[in-house]
Amino acid sequence: MMIVIMIISTMMTISWILLLGRATEEDWVSAAYAKVFDNLSAIDKLREKDKKKNKKRTGYKGIVSLYARLITLGDSRKKIEKLEHDTVLLQKGTLKSLNILPIPGYVLQREVTVIGKSGFHKTLMSKCFELYGKKHAQHKSKQLLARMLSYPLIGIAVTLALGVILTGTGSSSAGMAVIGIGSILIAVMVYAIYDELSDMVRKRQSSISKQFPNVVSKLALLVTSGMIMDRAWKETAYSRESELYREMRKTSEELDNLVSPELAYSNFINRCNTKESAKLASAIMQNLSKGNAEIGKLLKDMAREAWQERRHTAKRDAEKANSKLMIPTMLLFIAILIMLMVPVALNFSGI
Repeated sequence: MMIVIMIISTMMTISWILLLGRATEEDWVSAAYAKVFDNLSAIDKLREKDKKKNKKRTGYKGIVSLYARLITLGDSRKKIEKLEHDTVLLQKGTLKSLNILPIPGYVLQREVTVIGKSGFHKTLMSKCFELYGKKHAQHKSKQLLARMLSYPLIGIAVTLALGVILTGTGSSSAGMAVIGIGSILIAVMVYAIYDELSDMVRKRQSSISKQFPNVVSKLALLVTSGMIMDRAWKETAYSRESELYREMRKTSEELDNLVSPELAYSNFINRCNTKESAKLASAIMQNLSKGNAEIGKLLKDMAREAWQERRHTAKRDAEKANSKLMIPTMLLFIAILIMLMVPVALNFSGI
């Protein structure tokens, strides 16, 4: 049995090494592109985090201001500098900061064409399109799929080898435990890659839905006051910093670059992928030639419905929160009951 497991482990390791050796310039460039994008995204997040800290810090005065400045000293400057340095090296073709573990996954995608045409890959692409946009979706989906293909191959190979080694030293139960638990952990890790992506999409869609009532209310106010739709859209888009407003800014930039309104608003629908954004953009496209009066009335009705839906959603969320609180409440009640009953029971038993 152990010989068979060792053979499987060896074959998987050799397969991973052979795939790594078959990596072409296309695979390395694709991996480097995704890494550069990750670095730039991380830099933007760190700068945004520092910006929020600095804004909060400016509100303090005196000793409190000094204390706030001391605890936030350094912030993310060193991290940003390191990421920028790595990014420059990658752009120049120096790949030493690139993780080689996913590279065999890139090779598999290139050589086994059915992987790239699978429904799972299309699902990954659609989620990456929402999160990262059309420009970066292909590279990010390839990066994630490469990890999901390569990590199990080398991870299970190492796990099986460790299990066989432990069994060979006389710890057969420990060896089997390593094989079983290690394989499960690798499977969970691979699933976590997909689940994290799905969770990011869900949170983004939820955030967009929550921002929608404010957006449509402002649009209705501006349009009914006489502002043309394109101008009202731009004014609303640049009024705040959050997901829906950023997507509106992208649409505004497309319109400024003479992209047709139908295509610009269709792209907006695809990027947001929520029923609210689809309803808003579809209504605008259908009423572009009908003037402000009709679109203004439509936006007012939409705003009223959006706020009603927001209230219903808030009630549902509150009910869910109450139901979730029941479990810790019951556990606390049981713990208190035990604390009260145990001394009583001990007193009775001592009589």
